Amino acid sequence: MVTQAAMASETPATGTAAGETARSVASTGADLVKRLGTARTAGAWVDSEGRPVVAVTDEKSAAAVRAAGAEAKVVGHSMNELKSAAAALRSAPRVAGTAWVMDYKSNQVVVRGDRTVSASDWGRMTDVASGIGSFVRMERTEGTFTTRLNGAQPILSTGGRCSAGFNVTNGSNDFILTAGHCGPNGSNWFADNRGAQQVGQTVNSTFPGSDFSLVQYAGGKAGAGADIVAIGDGNGVRITGVGDAAVGQRVFRSGSTTGLRDGEVTGLDATVNYPEGTVSGLIETNVCAESGDSGGPMFSEGVALGVTSGGSGDCTTGGTTFFQPVTKALAQLGVQLIVAAPSDAARNGAAQNGASPAPSAGAPQPSSSPTQAAVAPGSVTPGSTTPVTGDTAAVSLAARLTDPRNIGPGLLVIAGSLVALVATRYIRAEQDRKAYQRHYSANWG
Repeated sequence: MVTQAAMASETPATGTAAGETARSVASTGADLVKRLGTARTAGAWVDSEGRPVVAVTDEKSAAAVRAAGAEAKVVGHSMNELKSAAAALRSAPRVAGTAWVMDYKSNQVVVRGDRTVSASDWGRMTDVASGIGSFVRMERTEGTFTTRLNGAQPILSTGGRCSAGFNVTNGSNDFILTAGHCGPNGSNWFADNRGAQQVGQTVNSTFPGSDFSLVQYAGGKAGAGADIVAIGDGNGVRITGVGDAAVGQRVFRSGSTTGLRDGEVTGLDATVNYPEGTVSGLIETNVCAESGDSGGPMFSEGVALGVTSGGSGDCTTGGTTFFQPVTKALAQLGVQLIVAAPSDAARNGAAQNGASPAPSAGAPQPSSSPTQAAVAPGSVTPGSTTPVTGDTAAVSLAARLTDPRNIGPGLLVIAGSLVALVATRYIRAEQDRKAYQRHYSANWG
């Protein structure tokens, strides 16, 4: 859900000042954890009223936290102990359908097993947990932990269907940052289910272990509006920076199956044992997602936080969704997020609200910007809302693909007019097109 062109008559941003305050709130907890160390702390989060809370192991550390203006919670286990427990779980025999995350609020490592985990496998996992200590909690969960690949609108390949995430650049070429499980290196991506209009090709993919990939645009550039993610109903959100998520933070996710959804970050450094392999270092949330939402962007107040990996449940009954942190993906891939230029941020009201200007599009981003969190539950927004129903000629290809309203006869007519060009200029693309047709017919009719 990425890159829509904006109209000139953009509406002023709301909540910008709150977003800046949110950065300060979350940074307070993160800075205290860094200063006191992992032997004396066990994570930080933002409470329901937007106050930073830091878990500490002794009263001296608690006094330091309070002196800094944050809330302190004295707990029995340090971050070192929680990480040691997680390492012990990773070293045990792998069981598909399980996941674990450090729950800062309860000072426990929570292990969850979905309905595919047999009683014998669950019993073995329980024995491992018992050997680690009482701070490891076992929970059964409804649904199944799966990647969110099939069943959506584009982007499409022989491997399935995904959502575009954020636009990134290496200074010479532009790419779509999406989920790694969407397709291995060499996967060709198309605009339609006939495989006629090529979006680009996967040039770098990591899955399992992590879950991110780069799709290089066929034309080399993302096009106008590359700093905007679509949120449906003709609207988009300007992306102004990149940051790390905070527990308790209100976040928003956009995907080509279920559109814009919101929820809360419930855990960090989560590990999920998908059927295809194990992925670690994920952000855990209670935001819902469904098949085809994989790769879609997660953000808050215009700050990019993650791309959709997988989870359990759906948007009818609710569920758990995991995200690949954007900061980690950018650092490993050696690319930068394409963000709104300072003039765009000012035009949307950031300057008059006292916010610092956003870096220019394509400018190098810090590996870890200040995290954002809720000042109060209702005060956080996706970001600066921008109409995206204007000059569609200037909209990049991925933008048109990932807005479900644009998928229809019109797009198919355009795709049909390009099929000859694709066939003659992209031999590999033509081969993938035929393979995709067979795959699509067998799986989705």
